[in-house]
Amino acid sequence: MREVRVRFAPSPTGALHIGGVRTALYNYLLARQTKGTMILRIEDTDQNRFVPGAEEYIINSLKWVGITIDEGVGVGGPHAPYRQSERKAIYKEHAQQLIDKGMAYYAFDTEQELEEMRERLKAAGVATPQYNSITRMQMRNSLTLSEEETRNLIETGVPYVIRLKVPRKEEIRLNDMIRGWVMVHSSQIDDKVLMKSDGMPTYHLANVVDDYLMKISHVIRGEEWLPSAPLHVLLYKSFGWENEMPQFAHLPLLLKPDGNGKLSKRDADQLGFPIFPLTWKDPQTGEVAKGYKESGYLPEALINFLAFLGWNPGTTQEIFSMEELIAAFSVERIGKAGTRFDILKAQWFNQHYLRSKTDDELAGYLLESLKNEGVACDRGKAEKIAALMKERVTFPQDLWEQGKFLFHAPTDFDQAVVSKKWNEDVVKVLSGFRSEISSLQNLDATTAKSLLDKVTSALGIGTGKVLQAVRVAITGAGGGPDLMMVMEIIGRDEVIQRIDYALKTLKVKVA
Repeated sequence: MREVRVRFAPSPTGALHIGGVRTALYNYLLARQTKGTMILRIEDTDQNRFVPGAEEYIINSLKWVGITIDEGVGVGGPHAPYRQSERKAIYKEHAQQLIDKGMAYYAFDTEQELEEMRERLKAAGVATPQYNSITRMQMRNSLTLSEEETRNLIETGVPYVIRLKVPRKEEIRLNDMIRGWVMVHSSQIDDKVLMKSDGMPTYHLANVVDDYLMKISHVIRGEEWLPSAPLHVLLYKSFGWENEMPQFAHLPLLLKPDGNGKLSKRDADQLGFPIFPLTWKDPQTGEVAKGYKESGYLPEALINFLAFLGWNPGTTQEIFSMEELIAAFSVERIGKAGTRFDILKAQWFNQHYLRSKTDDELAGYLLESLKNEGVACDRGKAEKIAALMKERVTFPQDLWEQGKFLFHAPTDFDQAVVSKKWNEDVVKVLSGFRSEISSLQNLDATTAKSLLDKVTSALGIGTGKVLQAVRVAITGAGGGPDLMMVMEIIGRDEVIQRIDYALKTLKVKVA
């Protein structure tokens, strides 16, 4: 059986899109499941679109989500270098092989000549003008020029490209692991440029040559590359590499949350969720796009969410660790249809993974937020807050955002509750409760409940009738976590101060 070798091959043209992370994940899962090799290759042949810092960003993003690289950029390996910009001599050599075999040719056409060709074809009623098996014989290339003319043009430095000589009548077949058989007639494929006039290869040549030399067994990539796949098959055949050709799997598109159209950065920005794994600052515009990490998503939650964007295990299980995903994954269970990017589901996964963490781990998140806010808190108190809030939060920062009332006494009160619930009975209960706890050294949740029940019972007032107003007095809000535990956390003195402020500030309406 062929050794499984997969590659993730992004271009360093900006931040890594979340769809790219999914592609990397599926490659990684297959590699780990089969004890294969995960390769990182940087496809930077388009130097005009190169963005400084993008390569480092890609590496850091993969590291954060837990996708480890076995071979490639940042790791090394037997097929180095793994940046395409450093492999130009390799591509030139292979392009020459195709020319020597009569599978490719030099083309010296200027932009003006190419435009004139397109205009002629349009005038003749051709909807999509192409440089192909018919038109190439009317153009300036090594097929229409003599060997001497061709050699002279090259030697005198006339710019040229190398084009693939696509057969005129040939059916190209590709058995995609997700989509089944894909068939394209060669008449639909133009003579693609393989080497540009600047000496750099195009994506098509570099991609196929690298996959062959690096012994790639499976190419798992986005659906947008499906139209290029028949050309790549043709290149494998042109080189005589049919037997070493990898298996292809073209992943379904990630769609907008409503399912209408491909998900873009603009869509994500408008809907208020990240599109990149880590925060990215565009070095050209200075624009900052917040990432999933900085938005409070846990890497294990993001991975679980991404795995289900196109794949399903065939069971009702939804929560998968990375190890469980590796065991359950199969390319055959990836669907063809585009999949909706449901950010609410991502948040659901995040809630689950956050709640499964220990109070000590959650306390660490809270203490980090408090440090940034300049708020003092010991770990014991932080753990109590974590235990109190963990069922109510979606992101680590919510522990602070939703728990500020535990550190800052309210200055405003829920007026809807005050207008309905604040009355003489509440004032009596709070006054009596204050009196009871003032003699204590410490206040815990059990004691707080016992004393509150004692006061309401002595006054003949149902605790349930006044509890929401008591909560408003202490927290400012009409709802929230267990009130008795809140009082234990903030302590006796703080409870007394808050009751005093509420009694002083809130007035009972006179009927």
